[in-house]
Parts: sequence; structure tokens; C-alpha cells
Amino acid sequence: LRTEGPGGEWTVEAGAGEPLPASPDDATEVLPLGDGTVLALVGPALAAGDRHLLSAFTAQLGAALTRRRLQEGAAQAARLARADELRAALLAAVSHDLRTPLASIKACVTSLLADDVDWPPEATTEFLATIDEETDRLTALVANLLDMSRLQAGALSLHRRPVGVEEIVPAAISSLGERARGDVVEVGVAETLPRVEADPALLERVLANLIDNALAWSPPGMPVRVEAGGVPGAVHVRVVDRGPGIPPSERDRVFLPFQRLGDRSSGAGVGLGLAVARGFTVAMGGELTVEDTPGGGTTMVVVLPTSPAPGVSPDGHLVPA
Repeated sequence: LRTEGPGGEWTVEAGAGEPLPASPDDATEVLPLGDGTVLALVGPALAAGDRHLLSAFTAQLGAALTRRRLQEGAAQAARLARADELRAALLAAVSHDLRTPLASIKACVTSLLADDVDWPPEATTEFLATIDEETDRLTALVANLLDMSRLQAGALSLHRRPVGVEEIVPAAISSLGERARGDVVEVGVAETLPRVEADPALLERVLANLIDNALAWSPPGMPVRVEAGGVPGAVHVRVVDRGPGIPPSERDRVFLPFQRLGDRSSGAGVGLGLAVARGFTVAMGGELTVEDTPGGGTTMVVVLPTSPAPGVSPDGHLVPA
């Protein structure tokens, strides 16, 4: 079965037996299948009954190829439609969420550069703190945009290895800068937990996004809690907040790109944090689900497979030394 290329060359789509003809000219029988595709056969001449059977087979094969082309076209159209939707949503979100920190940074820098005002030290410190905070916010927004683009393009590079959750949680909190410092995040992760099979950088981004989201929705004075526990074959990491919670009907939608339920703009970002977190978790072979926090709030649960012990394969069998 060969299809004609743009330069007149022929390429094999599928073949059986030897030798395969290099072109229809080398075949004994050539039957057109449509759209430049032919069925090329090499062998003795066919009897009338065999030729009738072959014609029926060719008709079915041509119909199957047509269906395949239509399905591929529909899938491509769906991908383009999703890409257009993402671009439109991205422009709408970025128009606000990237401009806001840039405007704050610009205002502070302009004030500091003004020659006609002698700012007191405390005002200068406040300007610099705002610049630092808004730069961190802008960095997080851009990082999530880049991460989502990698997920959408299928260009995510994984480097899985055994890692300790107790090592990743502090790094994730530290990456959030000032908004996660102090007593706003409580950690309850034991050092005795089994190690998980994960990409350390991606896992840090997952937890950072979940903690950042929890902080954005937590009431003042109600710290976010990060805890973890082991079950056979997996470790569950929970990011617990005391915010308004997420209705069960909305729990799948919060993981879609550019979703901002409630639109708490002060910390919600462009609505990519949870989408990136789930995409990275699934890429590492884990799961990310939503639970109710007892007493009110949301608990995000990251489930990651544990790393097999030395000398044991991932399916639990002993590996010879």
C-alpha cells in the first residue's frame, strides 16, 4: 500500500511479504484507493473469482482509509479549536494579570527616580518591597505560562528519581517568597516517609502552585497546612486550606486552564496554577484530586507512587544483584 508524495515519489504505508514493489510500475496489480493511495500487489495473475474478492476487499480498504483521514482531520480541527480557545483566554487573562504587577513596578521605580521628591527611608523601603513582591508575582505568572505551553506542546522533559517529600516541601514554600514566609504555612511531613518516584523540579512546582492557591483563598489568620502520609505503594501529600471550599460540581473545572472560580484577583493569577499542577502530577504517574477540609475549606491531595527499594523492581519482584 503506497501513497504518492508531492514530488511524485512513493512511500509505503503498510506492506506484507517480500519483495515490496518500489512503485506501482513494479507491481503486478494496482488498484486505486483514492487520494493518491493505491494497493500494489506482486504475484501471479489472479483468477476471476479471486479478482472479484479483491475488488470487494479494496472497496472496504478504501472506505477505512477515508474514515481514518476524516478522523485525523477532525482531530486536527479540534486541536486547532482548543489552541484558539487557549490563545483567546490567554490574551484576556494576561491583559490584566501581567499588566498589574508591571504597573506597580513601574510606579515604584518612577517614584524612586523622581528628582523633585526626597523620600524618607521607610517610603523607599516600602517601594523596594513592592518591587520585590510584584517581581516574584510576575515570575510566577510567566513560569506557569511557560509550563502550560510545555504541557500543551507535549514537550515536557521528565527526570524521575527517588526523592523525599520532606526535602521538596520546604523548597516549594521557599520558592513562593514573602507571601509564604512566617507562620502562614504549617508543615507536618515526617522524614521517615518512603521516597517517591518523581521529578524533583516538577514536584516542587506542583506543591508550590497548590500552596500558592491555598494561600490565595485562606482567610487571614488561618494558616495553610501541608502534610503527608504513606499508604501501600504510594505517598499522599495534602495541602489543606480553610477557605470557601470548592463545590463538587466545580472540582473538575478548576483544573482547566484559565479557570478562576470566584476571581479573587489578589492571588488567583491567570488561572493556570492548578492546571499545571495536575498536568505535572499526571506526567509523573501520580494523581491530583480535591477533597473537602473537615470544618470547611479545600484539601488538594497529590498521590505519588513510592520508589521501589534497592534490589526490588517497580512491580515488587526481587532483582538479581
